[in-house]
Amino acid sequence: MRSSRFDRGERNISGCGLSGMMSLTGERVDGTAIRESIAILHDRSNGLGGGFAAYGIYPEREEHFALHVMYESPSSQKAAEELIERDFDIDLDERIPTRPNRSISDPPLLMRYFVLPRGLRLHELGVSAEDYVLGSVMRINADVTGAYVFSSGKNMGAFKAVGYAEDVADFFRLEEYEAYIWIAHGRFPTNTPGWWAGAHPFTLLDWAVVHNGEISSYGINKRYLEMFDYRCTMRTDTEVMAYLLDLLIRRHELPVEVACDVMAAPFWEQIERLPEKKRLLHTALRQVYGSALVNGPFAIVFGRQGEMVGINDRIKLRPLVAARRASWLYLSSEEAAIRAMCPDPDLVWTPRAGRPVIGRLGSDVVIGQPESIGEEAVVPAFAPGGGQ
Repeated sequence: MRSSRFDRGERNISGCGLSGMMSLTGERVDGTAIRESIAILHDRSNGLGGGFAAYGIYPEREEHFALHVMYESPSSQKAAEELIERDFDIDLDERIPTRPNRSISDPPLLMRYFVLPRGLRLHELGVSAEDYVLGSVMRINADVTGAYVFSSGKNMGAFKAVGYAEDVADFFRLEEYEAYIWIAHGRFPTNTPGWWAGAHPFTLLDWAVVHNGEISSYGINKRYLEMFDYRCTMRTDTEVMAYLLDLLIRRHELPVEVACDVMAAPFWEQIERLPEKKRLLHTALRQVYGSALVNGPFAIVFGRQGEMVGINDRIKLRPLVAARRASWLYLSSEEAAIRAMCPDPDLVWTPRAGRPVIGRLGSDVVIGQPESIGEEAVVPAFAPGGGQ
């Protein structure tokens, strides 16, 4: 395991707060509302990590992969840029704009590169553009000391640091970006370090994941992913979530709902009580993808182009609240944070354990949204304190 001057080494009991908002019609808004939402959850974090993912922020270069990279030193920048220049045609490279913030100390050099895979190398390797980018990201993060690609999707970007989330938003000037999906996280680490690349969200290509909880199956998940050439280098358990989503949905072409059934699978006793077709499906998924089951308490919100999803573990050991207002979908750890984004939602509900809430661009139907209040959902009382 590589050390880093950004690794402070603290260990704390878990808290973590997360929020997400999505326009189902593609309307883009700046980062003000999501900043206010995650600021409400300030006491869920301890200043050891905050971050955001935003979709639709680079429409002028929407066909380019946007590599966000942090460097600990000039030598790490030189080594990583040699690989980037070898693998990609670079349309633009620049520093990621920031402003000084008293709460964000000792930042690394933060760069972004808008790139396309080199056609000849792509042809020689015979892989998709996405797998080509995946391989390049894995090489830089694993082999170049002090260089970390923390975002690599098209028309999206991640912004994260050691600090409270609202300070991270100010540091990265998120009010200057407009996105149709915003996802935010305030971190309270448990047994992993608080350092810049270890803050949430964790990303790969256009996947971005924020997480509250702990993944006790991390070792099994990590070894399983290594069979498919994913390399876990960020020293935080949440990293496996981003890679599992890419493997299951993009590479294995499972529907999002089925991938969620893999990661938050029903217990065997529940499977045995299902109707025959569903029982056979879930049995096959457990047999084929047993090592992709994510164990432990978790609530996650993840995004990709055109989609935002929230899901709990299969016994709901971490809080997750959802809400709708017209064409907007909201997700958060607490209703109070949703009301910071949307003071008067049409519907607020608590998703069921292990069942996803899915919003898709161009669709007014949100999977997991109850038609009426009943056994499918609970409308919580407005409680700023929330629950763990």
